[in-house]
This record gives sequence, C-alpha cells and structure tokens, in this order.
Amino acid sequence: MFVILVYDIHVRRVAKVLKTCRKYLHWVQNSVFEGKTTEGKLARLMAELKQIINEEEDSVVIYCFENTWYSRREVMGREKGGEDFFL
Repeated sequence: MFVILVYDIHVRRVAKVLKTCRKYLHWVQNSVFEGKTTEGKLARLMAELKQIINEEEDSVVIYCFENTWYSRREVMGREKGGEDFFL
C-alpha cells in the first residue's frame, strides 16, 4: 500500500516523531511523509507514534491507498526531502 502521513505536533515532540517516521517512510517536506509500506509496518509505525504523541494536543493523519495507478504528483517550487519519490 502507499501512504501519505502528515502531522501537527507540539515542538517538544517533533524531533521524536520525525525520527520515527523516517524509519518507515520518506520525508517529503516539513511534517509530510510518503511511501510504500505493508499493513504490519504501518501498524508498528502507528504504535510507536501513539507512544510519543499527546492525543490532546497533537494530530497525525495517515492517508492509505491500495495502489497509485490513478494518481499524479505535482510539485510547485523547490522539492524538499532529498529522497526519491514514488508517485
């Protein structure tokens, strides 16, 4: 599956969330990750993030796609992240 993860995390926890997400997905730009993963790896990522975030203050949104056949990725301006892109 292909996922896009976005987050809005309190500054005290941003570094931990960033480091955790980088273990599973590719950094695209500030607070945005994307990549192919499995259900198991996604479950592990979510479990790790649940241990870090404060659900009263923070937000993590994960969009899951079974395939990317009908998708297109457009970038305006400078690309960030320095990683290869999947779309």
